[in-house]
Order: sequence, then structure tokens, then C-alpha cells
Amino acid sequence: MTAEILNQIYQKLFRHFGPQGWWPGETPFEVCVGAILTQNTNWQNVERAIKNLKERGLLEPHKLFSLPLEELAQLIRPAGYFRVKAKRLKNFLKLLVEEYQGSLERLFAAGPELARQKLLAVSGIGPETADSILLYAGGFPVFVVDAYTKRILLRHGLATEEMGYEELKELFEKNLPAQTELFNEYHALLVACGKTYCRPRRPSCEKCPLKDLEKEF
Repeated sequence: MTAEILNQIYQKLFRHFGPQGWWPGETPFEVCVGAILTQNTNWQNVERAIKNLKERGLLEPHKLFSLPLEELAQLIRPAGYFRVKAKRLKNFLKLLVEEYQGSLERLFAAGPELARQKLLAVSGIGPETADSILLYAGGFPVFVVDAYTKRILLRHGLATEEMGYEELKELFEKNLPAQTELFNEYHALLVACGKTYCRPRRPSCEKCPLKDLEKEF
């Protein structure tokens, strides 16, 4: 039954919103940088920060790793919490450069489980960021869970407040085909629904494409 409901949610959202074209980024490394910078801010601010790096020809692992911390912080200032994020980015770059010679391909060659362990060991990278990197940069069928996902599941009785990240992630991965494209699109569609209709305050339930979901089951 859970698999059927999750499939219905996907179909309804896809018909309503259409393909989302995630993740915006010209290279897998740019996707990784964006995944770290997007914490606690909107994507427009991240784009401005990444543009600063691109304009200076710095969007490359070794170049960013060699950049003084304060200079990096100022360049990514538009992303907010820029000093904290500069440290997090440096921590990620340390892993990538010192253990994998700056190569994402070498990191991902270890497979999603080991790569995830390595990413989660980096200070400042949590499960959502790690899974975003694995899905959108690595192309692995790993489901990304965020606040929008949990809120939508809660409101439709598919999750409880006590369920943590790993349990919610497992809900999707155990009940859906392990397909990168599907997980990519599904996550993006849940974000679209959460932003447009399933807001924390004053949700627009009557206009939501999922409004009749419970009636169907």
C-alpha cells in the first residue's frame, strides 16, 4: 500500500508541476559546492555566490582548496552564513583533494555507501547534503529527504513526528524502484509542492494537487 501511495503522489505532482530539471549546475563539482552553500538559504543567493567563484576561475577543487579561508568566505558571502559555509566547503575540499586527488570520480568509484560514510565524516555535511551530492553529482539512486518531504508525509499520515532522516529515506528507497532519475525528479517535485502549497503556515490545501490523496485510499 505504501508503494502505491508514494507512486500516486509522484504521478499527481508530476502532472501538476511537470519536470523540474534539477540540479542546476554545469559540472558535478559545481553541484557539490551548491549543495553545501544552499544550507539555510535560497538558491538565488547560492547562484550569486557560485557566479563569484566562476568569474574568478576558482570553481575547481585544487584552486578552492588553496584559497585563503577569509577570501573564500567573502566570495561566497551572498549565500549567507558565509564564514561557516567557507569552513564547511574547506572541510569537503580537504577530503576531496587529500584523499582523492581532487577527483569526484575517485570518491564515487568507492560506491554510494562508502562515499556516503566519507561525506558524513566531514564536519558540516549532514545526511541531506551528503545525499544531495550522491544523487545529483554522483548519479546514485539515493533519496534525499528535506523539511518539505517530512511535512508533506506528516500531513498525509505517511510519517510521524518521531521518524528521523534515515527512516524517512528508507520509506522511499524500500517502496520505489532504485532509479536515479525517479529519485531526482521526486525530490524536486516535493520541494515544489512544499514551497507552493504545503507551507508551514497557511497551507493552500484546496489548491494542492495532493488534496484528494487520502480519499483515493
